[in-house]
This record gives sequence, C-alpha cells and structure tokens, in this order.
Amino acid sequence: MNQKRIAIIGGGPAGLAAAELLSRSGHAVTVYDAMPTFARKFLLAGKSGLNITHSEDYARFATRFGAASARLRPALDAFTPDDIRDWAAGLGTETFVGSSGRVFPKEMKASPLLRAWLRQLEAQGATLRTRHRWTGFAEDGYVFETPEGRSIFYCDAALLALGGASWPRLGSDAAWVPRLAGRGVEIDAFQPANCGFVVGWSGNFSERFAGQPVKSVTATSEAGTFPGEFVITGSGIEGSLVYTHTAALRDRLLNHGSALLTLDLAPGRTIERLSRDLARQDAKSSFSNRLRKGAGLDGVKVALLRELAPERDRTDPGRLAGIIKALAVPVIETRPIAEAISSAGGIRWSSIDENYMLKALPGTFVAGEMLDWEAPTGGYLLTACLATGRAAARGIEAWLSRSMPMISNRI
Repeated sequence: MNQKRIAIIGGGPAGLAAAELLSRSGHAVTVYDAMPTFARKFLLAGKSGLNITHSEDYARFATRFGAASARLRPALDAFTPDDIRDWAAGLGTETFVGSSGRVFPKEMKASPLLRAWLRQLEAQGATLRTRHRWTGFAEDGYVFETPEGRSIFYCDAALLALGGASWPRLGSDAAWVPRLAGRGVEIDAFQPANCGFVVGWSGNFSERFAGQPVKSVTATSEAGTFPGEFVITGSGIEGSLVYTHTAALRDRLLNHGSALLTLDLAPGRTIERLSRDLARQDAKSSFSNRLRKGAGLDGVKVALLRELAPERDRTDPGRLAGIIKALAVPVIETRPIAEAISSAGGIRWSSIDENYMLKALPGTFVAGEMLDWEAPTGGYLLTACLATGRAAARGIEAWLSRSMPMISNRI
C-alpha cells in the first residue's frame, strides 16, 4: 500500500484508539502528547476502579449522550460496549459487570491496560512522542514545542484528540480553542459536566457532615428521577447521583438563575405510610427520635431535614412526610470546571463532516471530548472517546483513499 504519514495529537483514549486502527493498516503514525506520559486523565480515573463501559441494554445506552446521541450513534454502533470488552480482553484485560451495571477490569486498575495498549501500538510501528505540546499551524505543518525546541511535523492527515476543559493539570486545558477558532471552526464555550454543586450549607452542617455519603435515595430534576447516592461536601454536593443531574441543573441555573434537586429520603415508603407512622410518635420525643422510629431515618438524612426543612413543618406528620419524600435542595452554582470529571461544549457538530473531519481544515480530524457532547459517568465517557477515535481513524482512511496528500511529505 501507499504508506501515509499521520499525526495523532493527543495521547488519551480517543487518540490512542485512532492510532491503533491506523497503525494496524500500515500507516506511519506518530502520536504526540504534551505531558511526560500518555493518558494521564485515563490513569487517574482508573485509580479507584476504571469504568471501561456499561452493561445496560444497548438501545438505552445509546441515548445517554443527550442532544448528541443521534450524531454519535454511528460511531457507537461500530464499537459497542460488547466490542470494548472484547478489545480489552485482546489486550489481556478481563472485565466483569459490577452490581451497578458498570463494567470494570478484574484488576480494577487502568495502568495494566494502558501498558499493554502502548506496547501493541509500538509493535504495530507507531511512534510515541511525549513532551510535545502542539502550539498551532505553520507552513502547512503542525508546530510543537519540545524539550529540544520548536519542531514542525509535515503529514498527510492529522487527528486532534486534545480533550475538553476539565482536569487541566492532566493536560485537558482547552488551549487549542483559539487556534481552531482562528481558522473558522465554530466552538461552543466549555461548561462543567459531571461536577459538584454549591449549596451553601450552614457552617455547623458543613463541619459535621462534609464527606458523608447519602445513600439509598432518589433524586429528581428536569433530567428525570434516578436512584443512587451522593456525598456531602464542604460547599455542597457531589457524586454519581448528582452527576446524573448535572446537565439539567447546570442548564436550569444558566437559563433561570436557580435550580433544585429534589430528594426522596425514604424511597421504600409511601407518603401515606410515613404520615401515619410519624403521627404515632410521641410529640415530646426529639426530632431525631421521631424520624428514626417513624421513618427509619438517621444520621446525615436527619441532618439534611434539619438544614433544609422549615421548622414549622417538622412537628406536623403530614407536612414532614411530604418533605421527606420531596426534600428540595437548592443549588447555587456549579463547582469550577477544573474540578469537573468532564466538560460539555466544544467543537460544534456542524463544523465537522460525517467522517469527523473539520470542514474548515480539510485533512484535520477531531475526536473525543473536543466535540460538543456529554454523558454521565459509568463508562459512557470512555466508550464515546474510544468510539469517536476509531470513527475518525476510519474517516482519515476514507479521505486519504480519495484525496491527494494534504501536504508534501517533507522531513
């Protein structure tokens, strides 16, 4: 075959997934990353157990990406959660389904999978370059700052997989935004996704309960009603159940200036039963005792009611039962995007073609969190990064097969 030179700029899951397909096809692939090691965000996310994908029904899985679900569907169809498990097994990483439906490596770590992946890429002939920070375009090439100074790479096609704007200390700092915007690429401002929210607790509540989990609840917002758990923080709330509602709460704050997350603290009991059982309690008993005996609540759940329920409603069994089933938690603002697990916003879908190529920059492709999509935690984020990386790789091959080289193969 006529070997082509391809630059993969960004060594996270999307970039590595593209490099895997392209190097296997025999292309001369070079992967660049600004950091001293590859896939730092991937490694950090996998420290406490890597969610590699999710086992839920695929038809439901494919809807988890909000407004971008339909646009992502072809890429996801080509690399489904079952395909990801097979791919990991091919790299020596066996997986299992946890009680939540999330899929984990049996070793519960990201590092063994990453090491095997990088070894495979090198065995396929890919060149791996760390400490190469992409700084823009020059003379039809891609400019990098390296420990040895400025370098320009000339190639036939390139993939940008530089991440979004969350966890900038790991490399996803969105420094690429003005470079592409200056070339006519339309980009929506980044916003935090899968993030915590500020509530504005009282000092006493914050000091006593920061770090405490709130388990066995359901939470409702405009996103719907979901069961799970979350964590009290010094300033507000965070955790998997909160992340499920991030987009709805964030957008409500942006559009209306206020937002509520409504908790059912006793999802196993009806409001009628709670009202009846609370009415049986001795009115002279303490608030915590009445809740423990009449509603099965204690600890942080009782504290949440003290913090948020109007005092006048705490002695009326009917009104208290209603609050237990629908406790309104007012969120004030999102935590900073630098703390978020992922980000929303990025390159508009209208700026790329069906093959993930930038319309304003023929021969330059994009994948991963640079694009405007978001998803909850639980394996969805990684799945879409892998799937879009592979989709962009197929797009590169299709473009190269029908196009003259983008730029001459200068050294």
